[in-house]
Amino acid sequence: MKTVWIFAVCLCLMGSLFAQSANYHLVKKTIIGGEGGWDYLLADADGGRLYVSHGTQVDVLDLKSHEKLGVVTPTPGIHGIAVVPGTSIGYTTNGRPNTATMFDTKTFKALKEIPTGKKPDAIMYDAFSKRVFIFNNEGNSATVLDATTGNVVGTVELGGAPEAAVSDDHGLIFVNLEDTNEIAVFDAKSLSVKHHWKLGKGEEPTGLAFDKPHHRLFSTCNKVMVVLDSQTGKMLAEVPTGSGTDGAVFDTSTGSAISSNGEGTLTVVKEVKPGQFEAVQTVTTQRGARTITIDPKSHHIFVTTAEYGPAPAPTTENSKPRPSVKPGTFMVLEYAAK
Repeated sequence: MKTVWIFAVCLCLMGSLFAQSANYHLVKKTIIGGEGGWDYLLADADGGRLYVSHGTQVDVLDLKSHEKLGVVTPTPGIHGIAVVPGTSIGYTTNGRPNTATMFDTKTFKALKEIPTGKKPDAIMYDAFSKRVFIFNNEGNSATVLDATTGNVVGTVELGGAPEAAVSDDHGLIFVNLEDTNEIAVFDAKSLSVKHHWKLGKGEEPTGLAFDKPHHRLFSTCNKVMVVLDSQTGKMLAEVPTGSGTDGAVFDTSTGSAISSNGEGTLTVVKEVKPGQFEAVQTVTTQRGARTITIDPKSHHIFVTTAEYGPAPAPTTENSKPRPSVKPGTFMVLEYAAK
């Protein structure tokens, strides 16, 4: 009887853990100002800095206070940022000239310009291989760098247009392929492609989050988050999200995968019971806040956006122009779970 009672209590506690809501809320809003668009941002917990792509430069902020510490230039058509832990080396991807910039994280000075494939976009550092992977969206490839020298050591032909990527820290890299609606899996050292996994109803995958202990990949597609088993590629769930989804992170403190949606929301997805995934919270952010990063130490989440004005009049060349961005309104929004 005692064993049965203990088992029942464990099941009850487990059910409460799965069902618990995350309750994310805004804790800080900071106007950075300036002009220009934006893409990825990166929370560097070890360095205590927030790197934010902005127009033709990277705005570098203090991770806690949001005080502006400096800028990294020139980075024309800036998309992504990566830093190499234990060093003073960082990298950016520059979409216009098809290059990456190696920079000093202490002085913010550019050290080296590195040719890449066409339209370098997402970028990541992989601790297992000690390499930096640059994902060339229009080149259907990844340019691979030695992290400490910035020298090109190889290229991965991916068979599709890559977006965000994650590592399992054991030699495998997973990357969204936007045009084929797949996740490609390749070896971080040999650079050989192992798998192409379909994303079911998911279309135009962009953000990718990873629950490493439980082997779950969360790919954010057009209005849906697709959950896959990272060991088999088996699709486990398709969870609706907000519209204009771009980025994704996984918060180990709450067991939540979070998508940032350009409509002005975050969608928080959890495994509410074994094998069942649901959106447990929709957090209001601000229109245009479509990219996201997480501080793995504080578990705070950051998005960037700006205020919008009216869209310009349609032209023959551009029948659906985007709304204009109001100068001086570029901002960082910081969120935390209660």
